[in-house]
Amino acid sequence: MVDHPVDPADTSGERFRALLRSLRVWDCELPAIDPDPSHAPAHPLPLFRQWLREAAEAGVPEPHTMSLATADADGDPNVRTVMLHDADERGWHFATHRGSRKGRDLAARPRAALGFYWPALGRQVRVRGRVAEAGPEESAADLHRRSPGALAAALVGHQSEVLDSYADLERASAAAWDRARREPDAPVPSWTLYVLAPDEVEFFQGDARRRHVRINYRYRGRDNDGDGVWARELLWP
Repeated sequence: MVDHPVDPADTSGERFRALLRSLRVWDCELPAIDPDPSHAPAHPLPLFRQWLREAAEAGVPEPHTMSLATADADGDPNVRTVMLHDADERGWHFATHRGSRKGRDLAARPRAALGFYWPALGRQVRVRGRVAEAGPEESAADLHRRSPGALAAALVGHQSEVLDSYADLERASAAAWDRARREPDAPVPSWTLYVLAPDEVEFFQGDARRRHVRINYRYRGRDNDGDGVWARELLWP
């Protein structure tokens, strides 16, 4: 609830700060979780899948979207919101053009961090680790199982490049939509599926009294059977 409506014509910093102070979070009853990390699943994937499903069931809009943080060759960070394509035993999947800013960052520094936020439940999940390309066949299959609109957008290409005029985009988009309808399997060689193999996954459950529960998983390697081994720990808020 906003207690201090802001006049759009008033650009003073104090009115803006008053707006920020009036905003509230978690204005609802939040779920409680077991704070004992030893009671959590041995691997983070089952708990992540459960939390995403519960976010969808709670009506969180676009619960499969996430913040993706990368760094370029100079170490300067970039962050943006992208869509999760899958989460399996290999890691968390997302896709982009290889020549986009994301793709260039990952080519220079193949590590990234992901952030999910589901405010209706007061939950966050943070994931970080090494990123690898899934390969051309799997990347093509990822693209072509998506919607015609996704294919059309991929066919437009030029992601992150400077756009001289919006009219150029309109023309390229119209041609891409036409081709996507005519060729639903049209190749887009630059489209790349990436898989982030996590070495750390944190589950954050908010608490209205600020006694947040943070269960952190740290990857320890593989056992004699080749299964991943994770340390589970509780973090101070």
